[in-house]
Amino acid sequence: MGSPRFLVTLPIPEKGMAALRAAGTVHVPADPLTPAQLRAACRSRDYDVVVAQLGDRFDAALLAEATLVGISNYAVGFDNVDVDAATAHRIVVGNTPGVLTDATADVAMLLILATARRAVEGDRLTRSGQWVGWRPELLLGHDVSGATLGLAGFGRIARATAARAVAFGMDVVFCSHPPAGRPLSDDDVAALPFPARQVSWAELVDTSDFLSLHVPLADGTHHLVDAAVLNAMKSTAILVNTARGSVVDEDALVAALRDGTLAGAGLDVYEHEPRLAPGLADLTNVVLLPHLGSATVRVRDRMAELCAANAIAMGSGQLPPHCVNPQAWQ
Repeated sequence: MGSPRFLVTLPIPEKGMAALRAAGTVHVPADPLTPAQLRAACRSRDYDVVVAQLGDRFDAALLAEATLVGISNYAVGFDNVDVDAATAHRIVVGNTPGVLTDATADVAMLLILATARRAVEGDRLTRSGQWVGWRPELLLGHDVSGATLGLAGFGRIARATAARAVAFGMDVVFCSHPPAGRPLSDDDVAALPFPARQVSWAELVDTSDFLSLHVPLADGTHHLVDAAVLNAMKSTAILVNTARGSVVDEDALVAALRDGTLAGAGLDVYEHEPRLAPGLADLTNVVLLPHLGSATVRVRDRMAELCAANAIAMGSGQLPPHCVNPQAWQ
């Protein structure tokens, strides 16, 4: 096998780029590729591996034509790739797991605090020059200490968020693998390093003061939070999403926030990134971040190293260290 040829759809941090350049030939388009351009590049036979971003979509039609060895996603998630189709065409898919747990949990806690205490509204008021001094009822928010944090999903990021929430005096409840649930054993719950109570999805929705989403995007979690769920939540509740945008029906969320069905929301991800549902940006009871969950220097550098290692292994005819479909290799 000759020197591997890498298509990098957007430059990753230099640690990763340097490793790729040392291993083979690297092409970075001058402008982000359109879907048609990405499809053409994948079938061109000019590249062995694509170093991809979540915004790059690899559907069954593209993968059926692709001449690639692998796709190395610069992300933990890989819902932008039809993994079954990739496997069928022996295209290996890699991701960057295990490095952004704490950073994303920090952002979840940030959104809980900022939304509850109306921090962004306060910042805007102060910067605008309209603040006239302390007032007894100025920007009253919601208590965090003593509130119930409901975790939808209970993987590494959810557990890291729980540990932080407990330190803030929150009561933690969780539902593993909603909506159907896949309960933990009593022994597993008892062994947690923080107090937490396991409940059904319905109870989680009904009782949470803050409902924080930590589930992967799959058929069963697409629009997990829809109009019915929003209507079942407390009118004083706040929704937090650091998972995937399409876990929430964003149009239904806008309606709920607008009519008072829900008190607020803190979002780091969106259903049609980077586009927002109409009306979302006009609401004052939401905190909107531009997908910053993993955005620290240390985490993004480590992601770049893992992503490059995956791509280099693929291009060298080896199983990548973080492969989501090893069946494609077999």
